[in-house]
Amino acid sequence: MLLMLPLLAVANGTDYRIDPNRSEAMFRVRLFWLDKVNGEFTHIDGDVVPGPQPGSWVVNATIPVDSVTLPSTHMRQLLLAPSFFDVRHHPTIHFVSNPIAQAALDHGGALTGHLTLRGVTAPIRFAMEPVQCKRLAMTPCQIVLRGMLQRSTFGMTSDRLALSDSVDLNLNITLQPETR
Repeated sequence: MLLMLPLLAVANGTDYRIDPNRSEAMFRVRLFWLDKVNGEFTHIDGDVVPGPQPGSWVVNATIPVDSVTLPSTHMRQLLLAPSFFDVRHHPTIHFVSNPIAQAALDHGGALTGHLTLRGVTAPIRFAMEPVQCKRLAMTPCQIVLRGMLQRSTFGMTSDRLALSDSVDLNLNITLQPETR
């Protein structure tokens, strides 16, 4: 039998932390309108905590910008530079969801919230697959999110002729139950 996060949290006395070693954020951007560049952030940290309303949850995730991997070292250096992520001044990307009802976790749907990138906070919407966890088991759970953002919203306006403004952002977040 499968149950969702609140029932597990109550039954087991657990909190859910994002497992930084088994979670990832992938992005894809078009290059010269023909090719696509794929990258990945290999570290995500954070948690899923009870929201302000009964039966609601809030996802809180932080991604270190320097965990980005790309097909080439040159591309990685460009993305970490001031004209893109500006890792020196903005070393993290942060996402906080709006409270999400248990039913939305059970059935999937939209996960909305705010993304902070390069010091700019803007609303973002992800499509979320249903979240399911095995009852009474201390096994990891997955949250799979698919979204899109505009680089220009976050001040990344350089290389507009070479790179698309739209970026696909997909997250595979592994939640690890922790006993209180």
